[in-house]
Amino acid sequence: MSIWISIFIAGLINYLTRLGAFLMINPKKMNKITKQVLAYVPSAVFPAIIFPAVLLENSGSFVSYNDPKIIAILVAILIGYFSKNILVTILSGLISYWIIIFFVQM
Repeated sequence: MSIWISIFIAGLINYLTRLGAFLMINPKKMNKITKQVLAYVPSAVFPAIIFPAVLLENSGSFVSYNDPKIIAILVAILIGYFSKNILVTILSGLISYWIIIFFVQM
């Protein structure tokens, strides 16, 4: 039972820190430059989350060039560049990865 209490307390602390930052920042009081800089945060954080998952194995070493994840991310980058649509980019990467895993690597 104590593990559930620990999980609940950790979740509550996490929630309160995020809520506090959300409530304390008033977007109407931010100047134009701050808003422009903060607009780049999602596009800076997204690669930091995605690239280690694609480029690194569980052991921490780099994947080989013919890994299905590398091929799928190259397909997604090309489609994202031409389509300029995030949903199409994500779906193309996922579908190409699944096709490679299930049909090509038999």
